[in-house]
Amino acid sequence: MLRFAAVALTTILFSSTAFASSTECEDAQDQTTMTKCANDELSKADKQLNTNYKEIEKRLADDDEAKRLLVTSQRAWVKFRDAECNFSSSATVGGSIHPMMLASCRAQLTEDRNKQFMNYLNCAEGDLTCPVPSGG
Repeated sequence: MLRFAAVALTTILFSSTAFASSTECEDAQDQTTMTKCANDELSKADKQLNTNYKEIEKRLADDDEAKRLLVTSQRAWVKFRDAECNFSSSATVGGSIHPMMLASCRAQLTEDRNKQFMNYLNCAEGDLTCPVPSGG
């Protein structure tokens, strides 16, 4: 019984912490919180990107040239994302909002890249426009 109570209490605490974080970001009123939330979104998108990238790599295991092209593409994409976000947030350089603007831009472009990777991972069998073989 005591064990059940401890598990239940832990579950409630972690659930309320996650809820508080979500609510905290939705209701953010100060720059520090908004920047933290933008960085959290970037971290989440980046983690998903790494997962998708590894899955693509796995599917390209037998194709060294395609793997090389994937690496080249991803490195170029990271440079593009960072350069684009540096440019698009350049009007805020020096301001307290700048880190949030930079993180928000990077999160959005990373989410866009995730969509592109998901399209690669879900191509129809035989689709010659798809560089990634099906997972089946």
